[in-house]
Amino acid sequence: MITEHVVLDVTEGREAEFEEAFALTKSLMAATEGFGSLRLSRCLEVPNLYLLLVEWDSLEAHLEGFQQSPRFTEWRETMAPFYRPGPVLQHFSQVDAG
Repeated sequence: MITEHVVLDVTEGREAEFEEAFALTKSLMAATEGFGSLRLSRCLEVPNLYLLLVEWDSLEAHLEGFQQSPRFTEWRETMAPFYRPGPVLQHFSQVDAG
């Protein structure tokens, strides 16, 4: 299991639009084999900053299964207009189940 960690700096004033678009497009990720779960959180101190956490069975499930699919193209076309610069994305694997 890996966790995709994405920081999204949404254009100020477009937060509500972004959240609506996200609600409509999250099913694109969920339809991908190897998808586990996702959670979108909004920063309390900087209200136009969001954190997206997505769990995948493997790195390949995200990079090949989702990002190389038509679903990703649709996701990007819908979501990209809301943030500049592009998202900061990193992948993490669990070290301690504590």
